[in-house]
Amino acid sequence: MKGRLALFDLDSTLLAGDSDHAWGEFLIERGLVETDSHRAANDAYYQNYLAGKLDIHDYVNFTVAPVMSYTEAELNHLHDAFMQKAIRPMILSKSRALIESHQVRGDTCIIITATNDFITAPIAKELGVDILIATQLETIEGKLTGKIQGEPCYHEGKVKKLAVWMQQEACRGHHFDLSSAVFYTDSINDLPLLKQVSEPVAVDPDDSLRREAQARQWKIISLR
Repeated sequence: MKGRLALFDLDSTLLAGDSDHAWGEFLIERGLVETDSHRAANDAYYQNYLAGKLDIHDYVNFTVAPVMSYTEAELNHLHDAFMQKAIRPMILSKSRALIESHQVRGDTCIIITATNDFITAPIAKELGVDILIATQLETIEGKLTGKIQGEPCYHEGKVKKLAVWMQQEACRGHHFDLSSAVFYTDSINDLPLLKQVSEPVAVDPDDSLRREAQARQWKIISLR
């Protein structure tokens, strides 16, 4: 690995929508949950996220509770259908081009997302990004428990989990720092990490991040 760090948020940044919220809608469409109550809760969690008030532990449990009895093979089969139905239509051509532009320059590309690794690992693979830093789900005997393993990759947690990854890479002889890093995100929730990198970029930002970016004279772009 070489070059600068190119960090990418996923939901509403590289995707034209939110994969976590889309997962809830997908479960409804598949008839795996009760429509009205699940949609109301799913929408409420999403609004709390937008407002920076999400209880990520509760949300993770809500997200995977309907499939906690599934085997790994069953989960993979369900996720394949989710990718086809919900995720591939969300992937922006400009997002692929942006990632490829960094890869061509030799940068180390990382998707860093609050959304859990069960949902996001296949999406990162689809986007051609080998390194994913996400909220990790606990599994026991191959089945999801509904709990988070370790630090959630959310708010300050993104900074902490990235620091752990960088330290692990340093032990392997790959030294990275944030003095030349670029970070692309849409969300005010990512302000802690935006403040750490040399090139913060607001991508189709929410209203709060747009105001912050304008005040700090950060670059603002659209991939839509």
